[in-house]
Formats: sequence, structure tokens, C-alpha cells
Amino acid sequence: MEQLKAYWQDFFSWDRKGDDWWTRKQALFAKRDAEIVKIKGNGHVYSTMRYDQQEYYQYHLHVQFLVKQEEQLYLEESVTPYLFRLDHLGEIKDHQHQVKKQEAEGEEQLFNEKDKFVNKRSPYDRQAAVQYAERWWNDYNPDYRRFPVDCTNYVSQCLYAGGAPMYGAPVRDRGWWYQDNNWSFSWAVAHSLRWYLAGSTKGLRGEEKETAEQLIPGDVICYDFSGDGRWDHNTIVVAKDANGMPLVNAHTDNSRNRYWSYEDSTAWTPDIQYKFFRIYTE
Repeated sequence: MEQLKAYWQDFFSWDRKGDDWWTRKQALFAKRDAEIVKIKGNGHVYSTMRYDQQEYYQYHLHVQFLVKQEEQLYLEESVTPYLFRLDHLGEIKDHQHQVKKQEAEGEEQLFNEKDKFVNKRSPYDRQAAVQYAERWWNDYNPDYRRFPVDCTNYVSQCLYAGGAPMYGAPVRDRGWWYQDNNWSFSWAVAHSLRWYLAGSTKGLRGEEKETAEQLIPGDVICYDFSGDGRWDHNTIVVAKDANGMPLVNAHTDNSRNRYWSYEDSTAWTPDIQYKFFRIYTE
């Protein structure tokens, strides 16, 4: 669609000002002494509707940023859902990012030493977890349910691929597990996984670190975008940039090699809070 192509060509022009998301993203790259060498984008329309002489479109925008930082080159990618309408003159109106928010399920995890292990796994294999994160960052493993808000489900799958043991089934507010198309709150709910990692003393567990720089590939970052105590999002560390800072993969929105701080996210606020977890298994 030519109108949409022209819209994004204008949006990503280097000197464009006034768009909060793009301005913050440019500022984030500048703060890191990183340069966007090339931008490539592709859109896929997956839903159309016509109503009252207007057309409504839903599409996914896949953007690739080739980034240079010192002598390091890497590719940052994101896939974001958008919605817009065309009026009777064929002009784009009400173009907006479709933000998906996760409904809270359950409260902080309670732990019981009598919880039964579902399986026994080997010690945590960080390379396997990262390989899984790279394979499925923009796809969905058919062995698991796909959630409308999929960030924690995706991170849990990565941890399990790395050898993290499940336990607690079939009680949903116990342990961390996925079994027979059922799952614990901690498997799929961002707030619950954050508290599970902080409180678990067996199986999959997290050791809180003070700074993002202390994390290594295979570790997890939790995000409370509004700073209100309700944790909204989780990512998995897959690499480090030239400054030794984490790059992360995530679902909802699907992204790869994204800078850990999420300052370029539409969900970001100045009140954002983070938790940094070194992942262990026992």
C-alpha cells in the first residue's frame, strides 16, 4: 500500500522531530554511542474491514535496524501490531500502535516444600536457552499455547529449553510448570514470574542483581512500566552490546537484540522499575 509506505518513509526520516517514540529511540542510540547504519521495514496486513465508506486495516510492521557500536555490528528487530483506517479520500487516519496489556492473574507466589516436581532436568544450559530465544523470537512453538500477551510464556519456554525443571502441577498458584495445556500463573503472567524468581529456593530460581550490566545471556529482566508495583513484562538476555550491556529478546511486541532499558517503548514511563535476575537451577 503506497500510502503506508510513504507514511513510514517519512516517519523514519533522520531529522524527523516530535514523535515521542522515535525521538526517544534516537536519543537512546546516541546515549550508547551507537549508530543506526540502515533501516529496513516490511508490513503484513492480516485483517481488513469496511464500514461506513471507510476501510480499517490491522497489520504487523517488521523493522530491522543495523546498528554499529564501536567495532560491533548487530541487527535489532521488532514486529509491532498497528491499526489504521482509510477515509473516503484514501488518506490514513487514526494510525495507532495496538498495545496489549496483560490482565493480572493471581498474586505473589506461595511456596510449599511439598510441591511435587513434574520432571527432573539438568543444570541450566544458557546456550540452549538463548538458541531457543533466537529460534522463536518472531514465531510460536506449536507445542505450547499462544497467549494474546505472550511475553512471559515465551521467556518460560526459553528457560525450560535451558533445562529449568518444572514443579507444582496441577496447582496453578504453586511452582512453575506447563503440562497438558494447563500452566501455573508463574509460567504465563509477568507479575507472577517476577515473584516466583524472587522467592523460589529450588528448581528454577533467580538471584537478584543490582544492575543490568551484571547479567549474562540466559538471565531475565522484569519490567514495571508505571512503577505501581504491578509487573508488566519480562525479557530474556541473549547478548551483550559493545559497552557490556544486555540485549534482550521478547514477545508482545516481538523483538530481538533490543536494548534492555526499553526507553524506546511506547509503554515506557519515567517511573519504570526493573528487576534483574541471574538464573540458576537446582
